[in-house]
Amino acid sequence: MTALFASTGVAAFATLAACSTEDDTAGSSSTSAATQGGPPDGGGGGMGNEGITEDFVGLTTDGTVVPDLFSIQATGVSTAGVVTAATAWLASLTDDQRTEASFDVNPDDYTQDEWRLWSNVDSYQRNGVSLEEMTDDQKSAAKAILAAGLSAQGLGNAETIMKLNTYGGILVGQKTQFNESLYWFTVMGTPSETDPWGFQVDGHHLVINYFVLGDQVVMTPCFWGSEPTTADKGIDSEYEGLSVFDEEFALAVAAIQSLTTDEQAVAILSADKSASESVAGAFQDNLVQAYQGANLADLSTTAQEAVLAFVARMVGNVADGHAALKMAEIREHLDETYFAWKGDTDDDAIFYARIQSPVIWIEFDCEGPGPLGKDVTGSSRNHVHSDVRTPNGGDYGKSLLALHLALDH
Repeated sequence: MTALFASTGVAAFATLAACSTEDDTAGSSSTSAATQGGPPDGGGGGMGNEGITEDFVGLTTDGTVVPDLFSIQATGVSTAGVVTAATAWLASLTDDQRTEASFDVNPDDYTQDEWRLWSNVDSYQRNGVSLEEMTDDQKSAAKAILAAGLSAQGLGNAETIMKLNTYGGILVGQKTQFNESLYWFTVMGTPSETDPWGFQVDGHHLVINYFVLGDQVVMTPCFWGSEPTTADKGIDSEYEGLSVFDEEFALAVAAIQSLTTDEQAVAILSADKSASESVAGAFQDNLVQAYQGANLADLSTTAQEAVLAFVARMVGNVADGHAALKMAEIREHLDETYFAWKGDTDDDAIFYARIQSPVIWIEFDCEGPGPLGKDVTGSSRNHVHSDVRTPNGGDYGKSLLALHLALDH
């Protein structure tokens, strides 16, 4: 879910690292997911109050950032709406709330980098101002930021995930722990149509990092998940019938089914699937993951377009103009794009899917049971974790910010 990202060569990226007062000894290129504070199984969601233990490098295939992938440029897609909405929300806050919600876009100490201090789990202690703490007018102003920055699809997904969090709380009798008000908003920098800034929404099963520079947007990392994925127990008419990820399920399965038997033999890493396959969730900013699966360049045109339809759905949570720019960028790297799969391939498959290239990372995972899964064994479609990232230093707009600093400072 990004727009046209901007990165830099190694020199510009080093400029950003130099802005930190900490030594870059932890940012070794050989870092793996298991060393970054994530769960031992790489399950994609930090627990407790994990902190940042390394300077930022970004997702790579071998520990080395590919240089010169992106550039600062005019996209022609206005960001004025989201600037106006964020400015209005900040103005609606009390002085104390504004202090709680405001962070540096580029902190001197990387361990205090609010961009990277997010987690999918409900128990994580978050910064910012939650919807629960806001007045009705402040809530409306906060949700206006999402309406301005996301597509209709993305806004619908975000709102449904929040509501299903309440529905899940009702199911387990823990509505004070799981509800649609426990989502925290923060703003990094000052909303501007010229200077770098951004916002973050952080809560259970929903995390949106949204960086802006001029008319360029980076909306990664994003975490989209839910348990349950459908409100079908008939316990509350307000939530009954809510459902999320129906289209994502259908498009992912259509993608794997579009491959020939020989192509599937390369793309499918395992017919078996563990309860948790996600590896790039919270506190996995420097994940090293080699390409796996089938190269799209080796697939038929029909299969390529089926995979890209799934990609477009996952990318399409950002505002439409920015999503179109990102899809164009992804297509430029088609011969370096890999499609990997675990699980079966039936219409109702329980699966893990990953799309990985120099400019995009997408994983979509049918998870094992969480708080609602006392009677569930193994993975199911009732619990989904998915994340979208920009490899090679692009997450959080870090590479874009580095180039801005190198050029302007």
